Amino acid sequence: MMTFTATGTMAEQQTAADKAQVLDYRDIFELEYAASPRLSPDGQTLVYERRSMDIMSDGTRTNLWQVDIKGNNHQPLLSGKASYRMPRFSPDGKRLAYISSVEGKSQLYVRWLDSGQTARVTNLLQAPGDISWSPDGKWLAFSMFKKGKGSTLFKDMPEKPKGAKWAGKAKYIDSTIYRNDGSGYAKTGYSHLYIVPANGGTAREITGGNYHHNGNISWSADGEQLIFSADRNDDWEYRPLESDIYQVSVTDGSIKALTSRSGPDTRPVISPKGDKIAYLSFEDTKMSSQNLDLYVMDKDGSKAVNLTEKLDRNIQDLQWATDGKGIYISYDDHGQRKLSYVSMSGKRRELDIKLGGLFLGRPYTSGNFRAGKNGSIVYTKGDTSRPSDLVFRKRQGHETVLTRLNEDLLGHKSLAEVKALTVKSSVDGRDIESWIALPPGFDAKKKYPLILEIHGGPHAAYGPNFAAELQLMAAKGYVVVWANPRGSTSYGKDFANLIHHDYPSKDYNDLMDVVDGVIAQGYVDEQALFVTGGSGGGVLTAWIVGKTDRFRAAVVVKPVINWLSFSLTADYYPYFSQYWMPGKPWEQVEHLWQHSPLSLVGNVKTPTMLMTGEQDYRTPMSETEQYYQALKLQKVDTAMVRIPKASHGIYARPSNFIQKVGHILAWFEKYRAADSEQANKEG
Repeated sequence: MMTFTATGTMAEQQTAADKAQVLDYRDIFELEYAASPRLSPDGQTLVYERRSMDIMSDGTRTNLWQVDIKGNNHQPLLSGKASYRMPRFSPDGKRLAYISSVEGKSQLYVRWLDSGQTARVTNLLQAPGDISWSPDGKWLAFSMFKKGKGSTLFKDMPEKPKGAKWAGKAKYIDSTIYRNDGSGYAKTGYSHLYIVPANGGTAREITGGNYHHNGNISWSADGEQLIFSADRNDDWEYRPLESDIYQVSVTDGSIKALTSRSGPDTRPVISPKGDKIAYLSFEDTKMSSQNLDLYVMDKDGSKAVNLTEKLDRNIQDLQWATDGKGIYISYDDHGQRKLSYVSMSGKRRELDIKLGGLFLGRPYTSGNFRAGKNGSIVYTKGDTSRPSDLVFRKRQGHETVLTRLNEDLLGHKSLAEVKALTVKSSVDGRDIESWIALPPGFDAKKKYPLILEIHGGPHAAYGPNFAAELQLMAAKGYVVVWANPRGSTSYGKDFANLIHHDYPSKDYNDLMDVVDGVIAQGYVDEQALFVTGGSGGGVLTAWIVGKTDRFRAAVVVKPVINWLSFSLTADYYPYFSQYWMPGKPWEQVEHLWQHSPLSLVGNVKTPTMLMTGEQDYRTPMSETEQYYQALKLQKVDTAMVRIPKASHGIYARPSNFIQKVGHILAWFEKYRAADSEQANKEG
């Protein structure tokens, strides 16, 4: 006889939760976090982006705030309904460049910090990005998309009569990369580099050609060259990971390649003395997960040296120490983002610093940092109970917390306690790391329903980081577990590539081992197991319900259901077909079908809800619709939720974040309640 042993009815649990003041849906609009800190050249003050949710515009508001390194004088610098972002101090520290939409379209501005006076520097038709000051402070470099003339073929369309209402002009598309998730169908044109006088004036285009030039921009020490990364090969659309480092003359636009190799050479940063260039790179082997290493070369592109050859981790960011004697790098390790200092000889010293807090929804690795004088560092710090705040580290053991942005919201609430759990994989005995969120008011003597939440990627990593989605689940009375099965990053390239051309596969076994490990703790109701995940996690959720009936209900979010159809409908298909698949889809039909969750749909009995953004081009809605129709034909309990105005990043709008979590929990409650009623009848 089935028994239901959760902690009471939903209403009773909600009453208890109200008394405990747990996180609720409306609280999502009140969350905020610190990001992108910038230290002043004198090392005494920093400016950062304070990001908060705007309940009226249903988006993220970014303002600029400042605070000194002792945590005093915390005040707004540029604040309001408009966006203020990407702060950059001038070399002398007397001015601050930034981008804002305060006057409509995004433009480049400069603020004189002593007087508070601000000048609009540009009058651009497209939004600028990647701001960089010249060494003498007289110029600003930036990137910007330059629209081109669209292709046309049919030129004999009859003239429309006055007052007629025709359907509109047809779109003629002949480019390989013709749409991008989050921005829609691509406009004709290319991103180029520009410079403009820092006191305002006419922006001048520096690069040209039918190539994209954007990302990190670095000036040569004499201010005569811009250093950047791009793929200037005519076949660039078919080379999704390729790029080299170039220098371009700001005087005549002449371009010289500084690197030339197979794979990405990216994020070039000139040394403080101007004699070296640090950058990230790897030799492309077409594996689905590859690690960027730290390289340093002379400014002319010669004598390139790999400084992190022995570090089996993917480097996320780099920054020169102010004395030019070494470089700070960040990378993910065992589910957390860490910092190290690398000397010019390649000796690496790991710092006792863990970054985090930039993902509000799910517990992905993240974090920003900036290095200052004498080894000081400011960084974003988060944990399982808070999104990111800023911490200033003067030296080891001497840290000052500069912000506490969410104490007013979260300080009086009862949040889920998070514990780590490592299990042995039943496949090969490897350690599989996971984390468990226990509901507020947790009582180990009681039995709780369990939600397995699976990360996307699939080459990504969860960790002991803040996650409002999981906190909301715990607040509703669920134990929640998340894990890094094989294929996850932060454990080395071999662990990540265990699923190379074999996904999904044994990662399923790892996840089931994690579920068994939580059940073994003794506080989980084995008859009330639930599973969900998004993107790569959606793939695995659909795979799981095709493999087992142990879960009471499932929610498959923005999945790939059929690798054959996905490979030719997703926006980034030149990459997926080269790195995730052993060949073109029509050459690998059997292989792709064997790894498609749709191939297992005949086994599914678990009630399964599907959810995807209506503007998702990464895992298109057609994938969701295939599975929905297949489940209907199988007469499996199913439903489809279409999130409005949402791309693959559903969280871009707070209301969509709430709708996502709300629908997941409502679906689980529907089948949890049904089990309870059945158990009562049988009892």
